[in-house]
Amino acid sequence: MVADHIQELTLEEVMSDRFGRYSKSIIQERALPDIRDGLKPVQRRILFAMNKDGNTYDKPFRKSAKSVGNVMGNFHPHGDSSIYEALNRMSQDWKVREH
Repeated sequence: MVADHIQELTLEEVMSDRFGRYSKSIIQERALPDIRDGLKPVQRRILFAMNKDGNTYDKPFRKSAKSVGNVMGNFHPHGDSSIYEALNRMSQDWKVREH
């Protein structure tokens, strides 16, 4: 019966549990670099998209908007500002601790 599966919970219990799960997921999936390659998911998506497009050091100049649009349209379901920021930070070696 349906009534056997109904739980009586307070709003505080439900929100605390759901927010805890959501925040853990965000930290694990977006905020922390992966131990295997040291990249965050957005950085990995940028490099994958640029490689797929043939955007390498030996090719002519290409606007970053083209790469950002490609990443956003195909791989990264979030806004363009996070992609621009990640792309910019990857190009600045002084932003990284280890050289």
